[in-house]
Amino acid sequence: MNRKWAPYILIGLLLLVLVVIKLVRGKETSPVKPKTTTTTKDPASNKTNRDNGFDRRTSYLEYSNHAKCRMECRHISQAEVEEIMREGKINYTKSDVKNARCPRYALEGVTDDHQRVRIVYAQCNESTTVVTVIDLETDFNCSCPGDDAKYKNRN
Repeated sequence: MNRKWAPYILIGLLLLVLVVIKLVRGKETSPVKPKTTTTTKDPASNKTNRDNGFDRRTSYLEYSNHAKCRMECRHISQAEVEEIMREGKINYTKSDVKNARCPRYALEGVTDDHQRVRIVYAQCNESTTVVTVIDLETDFNCSCPGDDAKYKNRN
């Protein structure tokens, strides 16, 4: 073999080794661990601690009679309430996060039919209750339980 080809062969072999190493490393991904859930028979261990800010999971959602009435009067669906819960912006000036029983979060957003709304959620450890639903632009004439002149739900 000619000595002038030796460096080229050596470089070619090194490139081949690098390509093989890259291919082997690319295939060495760690296997995805299957999701496992554990269930215990101790009800105290199944409690969810939601004291670390607003929990946006809608699986815990319940509706007060007042909220149901307001939703019907203001043409706001449960799907829209859930969307605001997931995507809405928390208005801390209208919220009561230090409420001893259940912190209350006022979330604001725009529904699918372009209503600007504020929805108040009371978040306890066992569930989140929709307290009231407010349309921030249109003043609907609703007669719902709990309506009182001193508790006007205005801006």
